Amino acid sequence: MAEPLPDLIEEIVADNGNDDIQAVAEQLLPAEDLEIATLLESLPVEERMSLWEVLPDVRKLDVLVEMRSDPREVLISGTPDDKWSAILLGIDAEDLLELMDSLPSKLLELAIQALDEQQQAYFRDATQFPDEQVGHWISHEMLVLPLNAKVRDGLRLIRRNVPNHCDSIFLVNRSGQFSAAVKLTAVFGAPEHLPMVELTEESMPVIKGTDDSTTASLLVQRSGYTALPVIDDNNKLLGRHDILSASELVNENYERQVMATAGMDEDEDLFAPVAKSARNRALWLGINLLTAFMASWFIGLFEATLQQVVALAVLMPVVASMGGIAGSQTLTLIVRGLALGQITSANLKALMTKELKVGGVNGVIWALVIGIVAFMWFSDPLLGVVICLAIFLNILAAALAGVMLPVILEKLKIDPALSGSVILTTVTDIVGFVAFLGLGSLFLL
Repeated sequence: MAEPLPDLIEEIVADNGNDDIQAVAEQLLPAEDLEIATLLESLPVEERMSLWEVLPDVRKLDVLVEMRSDPREVLISGTPDDKWSAILLGIDAEDLLELMDSLPSKLLELAIQALDEQQQAYFRDATQFPDEQVGHWISHEMLVLPLNAKVRDGLRLIRRNVPNHCDSIFLVNRSGQFSAAVKLTAVFGAPEHLPMVELTEESMPVIKGTDDSTTASLLVQRSGYTALPVIDDNNKLLGRHDILSASELVNENYERQVMATAGMDEDEDLFAPVAKSARNRALWLGINLLTAFMASWFIGLFEATLQQVVALAVLMPVVASMGGIAGSQTLTLIVRGLALGQITSANLKALMTKELKVGGVNGVIWALVIGIVAFMWFSDPLLGVVICLAIFLNILAAALAGVMLPVILEKLKIDPALSGSVILTTVTDIVGFVAFLGLGSLFLL
């Protein structure tokens, strides 16, 4: 891209997308598809459509594939029907799998018809797997030879074509079942008459098509290979999962978790219609309101205490804040561990013990600090003791909740990244307020 992204955005928006839009489109011709997609996503809808219209049709398909679904759908709905035959020219199964959820049924049928016979078969096979399973995302571009092949066969295959991110030849038996893999580096320099099976890798990991896509992608990233074979339940070779696709799926999963912590969708358009954005966010605002009312109800149980000891009301936000941040630290750690497959029933107890110890250490340190500050502020030693104990108990409760909540939510098939923070905040608020106000009632009245 000739100019930095912020400069291009300013140039297009300041010009209202009219006079120099063609000049900007010409600047974008050498740019990568992802760069163009990012620029389009960054523009208000009117300017986005203006730039989209002047992009060459041969670039539009690849740019759509790189975009998030919400801004992509804006472009799709704004493109005239007679333009789609040119845009979909040369589409393959992998592109269509990425776009299919954004295309209306009429365009989906047109796109399927644009696939050649082999690509249609690949598309049908992939759609047998839901998009959370790796079989939905596999590549069919691979190097495959029969089990009885010789090195000369491997060299001939390599000379014809080597797909991107491919470092191995897969060997299959007569039934098409995966048997072994040979690194390309092992083929070069080996005697041509040598059987390929004598050069096979000892322990290449194998992925099943029904495996979780994120788990399988992490396996690829850690395997040391640029791609791993994907098989069905009968060990038949379906395709391969390469490092590029794996990295994209892992990044998408991470972005999904980050956005989910705020109750939002990772595909949300920066310039989505106000009504749509408000609707998408309203649910979690409503849930948060209910939890806030729950915490307020518990506070209301100690109304008499608050009326007599005003200092408790002044210090309540401190108790809630310390519990909330301590719990979110633990929650974030556990959600990441679950996403990476690092947490199981075997190590959960040890992890809980460790987090409780961390909570205990931090609880003692910060409880003493806050207790001393409260004593010096209000000249009341008992008030210092009360908030000291409340802070300690709340940080311990936050550590326990931070470990157990995501584990329980995952077992219930609820995304812990999406709902964990809301529930955690409620738990720490209630525990903190009840502990603080309860101890205040006990010691100060």
